[in-house]
Amino acid sequence: MSQRFSGRYSPNAANQPNRAAIARPHPVGARVNILFVLPFAFAIRAFFQDPTGLALNLAAFGCLLLCAWLTREGVLAQAAYDARKVARKPAIPRKIFGAVLMGAGLGLAALTGGVVPAVILGALGAVLHLGAFGPDPLRDKGMEGIDTFQTDRAAHAIEEAENNLNEMTSAIKRSGDRALARRVESFAANIRPLFRVIENDPRRLNSARRYLGIYLVGARDATVKFADIYARNQDSAARVEYEALLDDLESRFALRRDALLADDRTALDIEIEVLRERLEREGLRTGG
Repeated sequence: MSQRFSGRYSPNAANQPNRAAIARPHPVGARVNILFVLPFAFAIRAFFQDPTGLALNLAAFGCLLLCAWLTREGVLAQAAYDARKVARKPAIPRKIFGAVLMGAGLGLAALTGGVVPAVILGALGAVLHLGAFGPDPLRDKGMEGIDTFQTDRAAHAIEEAENNLNEMTSAIKRSGDRALARRVESFAANIRPLFRVIENDPRRLNSARRYLGIYLVGARDATVKFADIYARNQDSAARVEYEALLDDLESRFALRRDALLADDRTALDIEIEVLRERLEREGLRTGG
């Protein structure tokens, strides 16, 4: 099926996804992916060894494969941590454990050549792993003076909202229309700034709970029903109504975010004004 070319300056450019917001490099790159390939060299090598070598190489294979998995999860956790101004440290230091397993795996594979070479190779592997991927975040970020209960509530609400967005993205693919799929991706990218505002200040959750809950659940349900209808009969009227719904929700989320940021600015202005008044009073007292 042919597809209409569209871009930034096309007549329908307003409905095009925000590429800058969507196109983000995935944190898991070639460095992580290659960790899943290397262990198989030891698995193949194991079957050309004596029983001791077989056991050691298979143990090395298991350690290195687990190292690759932990490293990937640690890199993803690091990316999520870095993307937020307020974040908790990962509950499990996955990259550090991955470095330990890297050293253990290489040490086991080299153990047939002696203990000293195995220790040296294992230590070198662990150090190089930490040098390549770095350690995990070991402290919370931006949580000074923030109630952990509020932070947990906000994190749970945002997780539920992200799940609803993922369900919308999966459901719209059933419609078979790539333009609609891109429109939903754009919708998700354009409303996530509200999530970031709540993450940065969990006290804002009460002001935005309706948006993260009722509105997104309604959008998810509407997307599921629309995708089923549109996949059957390509109803153009239903498509227009659905896209209008997304536009309306986007504007409401943007207004809510702007209102929360305006409240922050108002609070800052009040604090500055109070401080100025105090300084003026102190100046009058000093002059007197």
